[in-house]
Amino acid sequence: MNSDEKIAIEKSREYIVSKSNQIVQKSRYDFTLAEQRTIAYICSKIKPIKALDRAKGTPFQLEYEFNILDYVRTCGLQDNGKLYEEVKATLKGLRDKSMWLTLPDGSETTVGWLAKATTNKRSGIAKIEIDEDLAPYLFDLKEKFLSYGLKNILNMKSQYSIRLYELLKSYYDMKVGQTDRREWQEKAYKPKKISWTVELDEFKKLLMVDTVKSYDRYPSLRQKVLEPAQNEINELTDINVYFEPITKGRKVVKLKIDMVAKLPLEKNLAECRNDELLGKLE
Repeated sequence: MNSDEKIAIEKSREYIVSKSNQIVQKSRYDFTLAEQRTIAYICSKIKPIKALDRAKGTPFQLEYEFNILDYVRTCGLQDNGKLYEEVKATLKGLRDKSMWLTLPDGSETTVGWLAKATTNKRSGIAKIEIDEDLAPYLFDLKEKFLSYGLKNILNMKSQYSIRLYELLKSYYDMKVGQTDRREWQEKAYKPKKISWTVELDEFKKLLMVDTVKSYDRYPSLRQKVLEPAQNEINELTDINVYFEPITKGRKVVKLKIDMVAKLPLEKNLAECRNDELLGKLE
């Protein structure tokens, strides 16, 4: 890459991913790590709605295109000679798969992420169309939504890390609020600790591991799911997370999850670590 290309890639890694809390907290899906990373990348491309367009009732922009090589470089993927086919497979997975979303009235509906996906090997361009059913959860968000830097999730290796990070960010942002978080970031105040206590069975359903028989045993769940995700979140992102099992007799029935946003110095160290890992892949 030349210097201009490197600057463009670094800029794209700083893009912000925003989603409605509802689509994070009230959905169940079994997407691969690559599919989750691609969803975040697509969300980072969504442009804010201009006030004039909103007043005119201009439809949301559901169609986007991106250069596959830029996508690969932004995500820090190694060129193994099969990347084009892997990107095609990932987009096909997002076109074919659906997720369950719980609506405000308690009913559940299935929605997909992509209505259409097209790739062109000669031009190196991918074109996608976001399913219009998702528009209320991705566009023109004014309240009850989470935001994070795309860079925070690019180096995650566990498929549960991104899912858990988004869940925790949605609860942290919802409880702390945008104004309060900006205040301590600007003045280097000690950030608040937010706790979320959840039934273990509900938690496993959110991560789509409730049907994995081995995870009926908490030590297995902790070793295979919680600890890898916790380590990646604490090392790479803007929050630290800690798990405390709550037992009834000898059985773990709930999880108390403590979340603390990192102080500016800690966040900078995490960003340096991300830059270091991504740099090795260029």
